[in-house]
Amino acid sequence: MEEKGVSTWNALILGLAMNGFVKESLATFSEMKECSIVPNEITFLAVLGACRHMGLVEEGRRHFDAMSRKHGIEPTIKHYGCMVDLLGRAGKLTEAEELIANMPVPPDVSTWGALLGACKKHGDNVMGERVGRKLVDLQPEHDGFHVLLSNIYASKGSWDNVHEIRGMMRQHGVIKTPGCSMIEVKGTIHEFLAGDKTHPQSEDIEKMLDDMAKKLKMEGYAPDTREVLLDIDEEDKETTLFRHSEKIAIAFGLLTIDAPTPIRIMKNLRICNDCHMAAKLISRAYDREIVVRDRHRFHHFKQGSCSCLDYW
Repeated sequence: MEEKGVSTWNALILGLAMNGFVKESLATFSEMKECSIVPNEITFLAVLGACRHMGLVEEGRRHFDAMSRKHGIEPTIKHYGCMVDLLGRAGKLTEAEELIANMPVPPDVSTWGALLGACKKHGDNVMGERVGRKLVDLQPEHDGFHVLLSNIYASKGSWDNVHEIRGMMRQHGVIKTPGCSMIEVKGTIHEFLAGDKTHPQSEDIEKMLDDMAKKLKMEGYAPDTREVLLDIDEEDKETTLFRHSEKIAIAFGLLTIDAPTPIRIMKNLRICNDCHMAAKLISRAYDREIVVRDRHRFHHFKQGSCSCLDYW
């Protein structure tokens, strides 16, 4: 390009980070400054997002401090939210909560939500319950906060509390957003929900899912039943896990998209741990590249590994 404006650089920094190219993303930021392009607040959202995608806590702190000290840009609630998410993902939950308490602007629900997600990720049920209760009170119509708090209780086996939260959801008319995965084949978008058997090729998809299950066991796959936080036995949990929407979409992709074309899937929610592990192993077992775009980033699965390096 003859003229590279700040928005051009921002798009490149953010796009690289979302696809797992964090080093290249941060190198692009350095190159941008060398070209005498002045970064703006969106640039720093992209840079902090890059650090967040790979857990680069110290580098994130450095860029966050440089915003006001070097560039005269006062951090907004979104920048603080990025820092809370960065600290939380890295397991620094107390520091993340202290940052929220000391912010010069009132925290929004997204910032508290980042901390709640980190509590779930790192198993801090005490802080998670406290933050979750606060969020449910702040935004009683938000399905995600109810579900996360319910999952925290379920992971402890506190089924009475789970039923209480589910009752609150019914009381407020809150409906959990169902997991949905989309895949494009020959110009047509195919959409799958968890446990979906409505597709015209559902019989073939079921056969492929059975074949995937066999190959996954040969690859050493063991279902992560912690993801199914229902009071049911382990065998039922395994069946529930293997009918997640992204696994169904992958099965359909294997049936309808010839190699070496990548199988590209869009997911409306964050990919779960079990589907992430399964997708890595499927990419190796079938020698296929699988790309899943969830609500946070792109995951490129190839030969048993993912571009996120298992940090997402």
